[in-house]
Amino acid sequence: MDDEKPITEQAMDTITSAVEATKDAAVTAVKQVKKAAKKVAKKVAPKKATKKKAKKAAKKTTKKTAKKSAKKAAKKSPKKAGKKAAKKKAKKAKR
Repeated sequence: MDDEKPITEQAMDTITSAVEATKDAAVTAVKQVKKAAKKVAKKVAPKKATKKKAKKAAKKTTKKTAKKSAKKAAKKSPKKAGKKAAKKKAKKAKR
């Protein structure tokens, strides 16, 4: 029995090796999770970016069209008002 290690020492060795194995497994798991998360982020992020760009582009186009229509309306309204006034004056002159 003198040749063998005491039971407590054997137990400590076993526990130490188990702890190291668990630590290694945890590190490996964390690396795999990070890798998977990066893949998912690459797949998801571009879609979000394109959606945001599309929304911004849509807002810009609606703003531009609103401005253009407002400008056209502003240009037409004085012309129409002038034509209406001219018609009224013509009708009054005929009476």
